[in-house]
Order: sequence, then C-alpha cells, then structure tokens
Amino acid sequence: MQNKTILLASRPTGTPSAENFRFETTETLPLTADHVLLKTRYVSVDPYMRGRMNEGKSYVAPFEVGQPIAGGVVAEVVESQLDTLPIGSLVVGNLPWQQYILSDGKGLQQIPTDQAPPSYYLGLLGMPGLTAYFGLLDICQPKPGETVVVSGAAGAVGLVVGQLAKIKGARVIGTAGSDEKVAYLKQLGFDEAINYKTANIPEALAAAAPNGVDCYFDNVGGAITDAVYDLLNKHARIALCGQISSYNDAQAPVGPRPEGKLLKTSTKLQGFIVSDYYTQWPEGTRQLTEWYQQGKLQFEETVTEGFDQIPTAFLGLFKGENTGKAIVKVA
Repeated sequence: MQNKTILLASRPTGTPSAENFRFETTETLPLTADHVLLKTRYVSVDPYMRGRMNEGKSYVAPFEVGQPIAGGVVAEVVESQLDTLPIGSLVVGNLPWQQYILSDGKGLQQIPTDQAPPSYYLGLLGMPGLTAYFGLLDICQPKPGETVVVSGAAGAVGLVVGQLAKIKGARVIGTAGSDEKVAYLKQLGFDEAINYKTANIPEALAAAAPNGVDCYFDNVGGAITDAVYDLLNKHARIALCGQISSYNDAQAPVGPRPEGKLLKTSTKLQGFIVSDYYTQWPEGTRQLTEWYQQGKLQFEETVTEGFDQIPTAFLGLFKGENTGKAIVKVA
C-alpha cells in the first residue's frame, strides 16, 4: 500500500512557500507486534509551526530538513496489535504528515465519538481551545464587568477566548482582518469587533473601550498590541500567546518600548505555552466539552480537503484565509 509523506524541503526566509515542502511516496511498513496502523483523517495546521521551520532553540524542537513535518492529527486505527486501541478507534496525537502511520501507541489519546465532531479535538477541545482556556482563565482571570480585548479574535484560539470571557461576564472586544470576520464575532456575542485592516486601530480601540482595558489576550503583537498598551487600566493582565504579525519577519521588528506603561499601570504580562498546563489538560477538556454541549461555546472550522492540500492550508494561515480552526480533511 502506497503512503505519501510531506517533508520539510528547506528552511524558509520570510514567508514560507510551496517550495519549502516536499512530497515523498513509499510503501506502508508492515504492522509489527505492539503497534497500530493509523489512517490519517484530519490534520491540524497551526501558526506555531512556522517557528519550527526555523533553525534554533525554541520551546519546541525545530523540524529537520528532509524529515517529515508533524503536528496535531486525528487518525483511525485500521490495524492493531494493541488491546488498548482496537480497530475503529479514533485517536489524536502529535503525528507526522503521512497518510498512514505506524505507531507504538505512545502519546496517542483515544477520543470519544459521541461528544463532538472528531476534528474538534484539534480545535475547540484540543490545543487551541485549551490555550484559550488556560491563558484567559488562569492568567487574565477576567471579572464580571471588566473589558477584555482579544487580537486575532476570529482565529482558532481567539474566538474561544472571546466566548469564555463572555461566560465570565466580561465586555469583549475583538480584532480581525475582514468585515466578514467582524460580523461573525458579533454573531458569537462579542460586544465590539474591529477590522484592523480598515480601521484606525488606536482610535477604534479607544472608542470601543471607553473605560480602558482590564485584560488583553495577545495572539498577534505589532500595532494592535501597541495601541492596547495605551488603554491599560490599573492592575491589567496580559496573556501573551502569539505574535503572528512578526512570524515571517526576516529581522526582529523594532517598536515602542512598553515597559513604562506596564509599570505605571502595575500590569501583569505573562507569556505562556499551553504545554505549561499539560497536567491540567483533562480538566480543561472536560469543562470545554461541558460548555459546548450546553450551547455556551460555538466553533468554526475552515476545512480544506485532500492530503496534497496540507501545505496550501498551512500557507493560508499567513494570508488570513481561515475563520476559526484551519483543518485539512484527509479521509
């Protein structure tokens, strides 16, 4: 049985392109004792993967040139030599971009099939949802009546952050990159939403937050973050989650130095990685599932079909093509 794999062909300079990926076709390896054969069903493409395409130390090891790219995958067990993972089981794990995967089962989490669509375990009930859950509720800790700003609010993390803030009784402002995304955020219950591509960001944020900003969930960085710093209230809290505005910059951007503003307002700024909370993931997944089943959380996916389209879906992240979670449906 033939098996396609997507490898990192070269490290990008600036914005990645199709030339940075290479397809390889081999024969599927035979099943061995204490292993399972997985058929990939859904593949997650995420902004953090851009950093892994670079060489150098980070919070996760870089992809190696000439080796398979890996990320969040939902797969079906099609052959099994493991009693714990019978044929037909669905699992989620950090797996290579491959049509078929031979696994010893380590690092795989079996997922239920009756609580949510399987792909949601790569989104609302997976890494993005948990990122929103812990970053907002542990670091920002919004209180009823406070103002929460979310940048990248129509992305997989941001739209969950905004809904969680509403559950906690906060007033929520989101920024996004199109009028369609702004309308979608309003539909989700955001109190205000701003198209950062057409609005004067400092003016629009000041008008949307007349009482200042108490919590900021930063997915983007750049000019939006600079404008939020001017609106911070005393004892504001900032969860630093992502900086997608600069991921493709060849040189580190030079911008305002915010330390004085943070000092004057006694603001807490904390960067975090969702793996910091790894031992608490089951708790987070349970709560997110409960709120989803109660109708308190909605979720959106931008689904691309076909294994060969995985690089295209990934590159689309940096053009703002996705609303909610970018998913590739493989099988």
